[in-house]
Amino acid sequence: MARHRRQNQPLLSRVVAWFTNRVNATSNTEQESFDYSGLRAVFINCTLKRSPEISNTQGVVDLSARIMREQGVQVDVIRAIDHDIATGIYPDMTEHGWQTDAWPALFPTVQAADILVLAGPIWLGDNGSVTKRIVERLYAHSGEFNDKGQYIFYGKVGGAIITGNEDGVKHCTSNLLYSLQHIGYSIPPAADAGWIGEIGPGPSYLDEGSGGPENDFTNRNVTFMSWNLMHLASILKKNGGIPAFGNLRQDWDRGERFGFEPNPEYR
Repeated sequence: MARHRRQNQPLLSRVVAWFTNRVNATSNTEQESFDYSGLRAVFINCTLKRSPEISNTQGVVDLSARIMREQGVQVDVIRAIDHDIATGIYPDMTEHGWQTDAWPALFPTVQAADILVLAGPIWLGDNGSVTKRIVERLYAHSGEFNDKGQYIFYGKVGGAIITGNEDGVKHCTSNLLYSLQHIGYSIPPAADAGWIGEIGPGPSYLDEGSGGPENDFTNRNVTFMSWNLMHLASILKKNGGIPAFGNLRQDWDRGERFGFEPNPEYR
């Protein structure tokens, strides 16, 4: 559940600067062996707060986005609630009774990205309503195919960021990562990160005295997640994605079984 105490905008710039210094402390020799300038990433911030209100989730998103940008990744950040995204499970809800739907205009950015990170708050121990809406809209494309005949999100990687208080980071991220892999995203190791405060009312991540920006566990997980997303996205991109065999829906519908045989005991 989010906090409602005083929020401090200048703290955000200090958080990013502190985190950047930590990242830059890594051996330059080690980092020079990686070239991720050909990758694209999109973070969808599913905060319930419209701009310009401060989003604590954005504070953690900025840490990961900064790591990726410094490795040459082209990063886009979408604050979902700032767009009139309709509720539903079709690619364009204006074809199903809605007057407006911003999702069709946003989806090309999502589809062009090699990396998708869903980020949002915990509400009542679960993902917020905006987060669930975005998952539903992604699922709307689950029947579409890429140029190899695979489901459209094959060859892309996904991660999750959660913020809030009391409990729920693992529950919320497991739900998101399951949803992403179900529609075709590949999930690398340690593909989630989050921050939660103490139980009960208290400071949010970007509030003075929260301890969030200095939390080594959160900062470590953000770093590992960011690098693992880049590593796997690069591997997939350099190798043409997931091999197009054993996973082609149209071939299966035509009778190809890719080596599958029914259990002889049940023939």
